[in-house]
Amino acid sequence: MGKVFVFDAAQCTGCRNCQLACKDEHVDNDWSPIALPQPDTGQFWLHLREKVRGQVPKVKLAYVAHMCQHCDAAPCMQAAADMGRKDAIYKRPDGLVIIDPVASKGMEHIEDACPYGAIFYNEALAVPQKCTGCAHLVDEGLPPHCVDVCPHGALRFGDEEDFAAEIAASEELIEGSGAKPRVHYLNLPKRFLAGVVVDLEADEVVIGAKVTAENLDTGEVLVEQTDAFGDFWFHQVAAADWRVYVEADGFMTRAIEASTKEEDRNVGPIEVFAAMA
Repeated sequence: MGKVFVFDAAQCTGCRNCQLACKDEHVDNDWSPIALPQPDTGQFWLHLREKVRGQVPKVKLAYVAHMCQHCDAAPCMQAAADMGRKDAIYKRPDGLVIIDPVASKGMEHIEDACPYGAIFYNEALAVPQKCTGCAHLVDEGLPPHCVDVCPHGALRFGDEEDFAAEIAASEELIEGSGAKPRVHYLNLPKRFLAGVVVDLEADEVVIGAKVTAENLDTGEVLVEQTDAFGDFWFHQVAAADWRVYVEADGFMTRAIEASTKEEDRNVGPIEVFAAMA
């Protein structure tokens, strides 16, 4: 069934070992006939992209590995065939997609065919280049270098059947591309909804308050409690309009509305008021 990559965003800490390992393996190293050397600047065959989410002080960082997806219906392969250069890009029996560094000579615009932006053109060598899955190491029974150095198991590689359960729960980096990628993503960052519950009369946060978030688009209801700092977090929620209810002993119920349609949302302090005796 071939080889696959699995990337779990929940396990990634942003150390960028994978990105550095790709440079270490390919810059100044000629792995012909699989790949010519990668330039030391201008190309990231694996790029760990960082996104700042939320608003101060409720801010989180998300990291997602971007690389060649080694697609089963690779648009780059089709584009090469359409240009009469079918041998320029090929798929190995193990599923890895390789740009032949000889047959692809001068194909400057083939990078436009990749919906993932994973192909780069090496001006000095006049060849398009991308992640090879470290096919030269795989042929020796070794893992790709990026996988080998990941300290948290966020990036893994192996036989498709060994990852069957995770693949069934995975997402594509670009849904609906039709490319049938062989890089499978777990826990891609969705939205968060967060805030803090405060009693300004007492100049204190409210600990243990029940916070209910109602999705106004679907009716979904989520429940959390404020922590020792009065904070509440709803992680991995939908991009939607929400109504947030706050209930706490001795206080009147408070409701506010917030939206995560455009971005992660810190609603800020929600002030609650003592119930009438």
